[in-house]
Amino acid sequence: MSATPAFKAEAKQQLHEDDVMSWPNVVRFLLFNLFGIFLFFVPFNLRGANSITLDHLVTGIIRLLPGIAPLAALALIVAGAIQPFYSGTWRRSTADTVFSFIKLCGIPLGLMAYFEIGPARLLQPDMLPFLFKKICIPLGFIVPIGGALLTFIINYGLLEAVGTLMCPVMRTVWRLPGRAAIDAVTSFVGSFSIAMFLTNRLLKEGKYTIREAAVIITGFSTVSVTFMVIVAKTIGLMQLWNTFFWTSLLVTYAVTAITARIYPLSTLPDAYIGKPSPEEWVSDNLWRAALYRGIKQAATAGNLWRHIGLNFKDAVVMAMRFLPVALPVGLIALVLAKMTPVFDFLGYIFYPFAATLRLPEPLLVSKACTIAMAEMFIPNSIVAAAGAPLAAKYTVGVVSISTILFFAGTIPIVVSTDVKLSMSSIVLIMIERIILSLVIAGLLSMILF
Repeated sequence: MSATPAFKAEAKQQLHEDDVMSWPNVVRFLLFNLFGIFLFFVPFNLRGANSITLDHLVTGIIRLLPGIAPLAALALIVAGAIQPFYSGTWRRSTADTVFSFIKLCGIPLGLMAYFEIGPARLLQPDMLPFLFKKICIPLGFIVPIGGALLTFIINYGLLEAVGTLMCPVMRTVWRLPGRAAIDAVTSFVGSFSIAMFLTNRLLKEGKYTIREAAVIITGFSTVSVTFMVIVAKTIGLMQLWNTFFWTSLLVTYAVTAITARIYPLSTLPDAYIGKPSPEEWVSDNLWRAALYRGIKQAATAGNLWRHIGLNFKDAVVMAMRFLPVALPVGLIALVLAKMTPVFDFLGYIFYPFAATLRLPEPLLVSKACTIAMAEMFIPNSIVAAAGAPLAAKYTVGVVSISTILFFAGTIPIVVSTDVKLSMSSIVLIMIERIILSLVIAGLLSMILF
């Protein structure tokens, strides 16, 4: 694909317009975006934890407000469960009706977790308390606060500048706009919830089509680097950290390049739900065009506090959508994984692939990969406790990261976005990603170990 002559001529002319490229606009572009980069993309060590500013900020707030943080999460769960019935949206479709009643189940579960009452089995540390303390409370803060602070990287030119530079690569490899590169980085250095919120916001603004947003949400919104460190420690791969990290990245993005081209993602419509604002292709002078577009966006973006307020409101609404779903859906997945043989049977779906690759402990690897559908950390604990060979632990660790979709975390957020993927499509994409990740990671394990 090449740029039209008209656009190239327009870009060259606009690049020299003094009203856009003035020093006040350049300073505005640099200051706001450098601050946004610092917030979301620069990890540093604080109190023994190496993470980004946003994560440190949220952790500090939760630590300072130990009594208010759980109450705030519970309030979001209750409000989110009631909202569909208050607004009448529960009657909009069959899917809305089903998920609205699932959200109602989040209220008693939230109360059980908050007051620590209920069946002893459900109150085990790795069951309902895990979902409430490790998922609902952190996400109840990180999504609204992160959503507000995302203003600095989505409203003042960084998206436009990076999108222009990355357009040739993203279009060629993943069939996505260049601006999707921001989403990919946001997950790895920050949080999959923030990355999903960012994607959903850009979908509503007409900067992504439904297909593009679905590919990004299911293909780039993986766990952060800090959580990858926990995985590596659990399976005993910290001595090979760089190998584990970079190959996990490679597998995740390679699998996404494939799933973007097969059913069901390939059949989704390239339609916009907001006013279309697609990226324009530039075939030459990418750096100049990127700088111009970024500064122009910064110059015309408008009031900072207004954008922060709108983004915060949008993020709170999204948190209300997925927190009530996370508890019942996540709990069902954990119950099935820990208290029933369901995942043992489902493991036979992946056994032929593990056996064909001649991975050590193929049945254990297959079961662990299946449990990754429920929760991404449990599979690593299983292979570590079993003392599995290094190749098996490496494969399971990479698969748990590359799968991206799991019921105890990302799936409740996916169904809360405006992409409106059906549950059957989500499950099919999840199975595709597990199989592809298992094959690629298994092949890499044969080379590395």
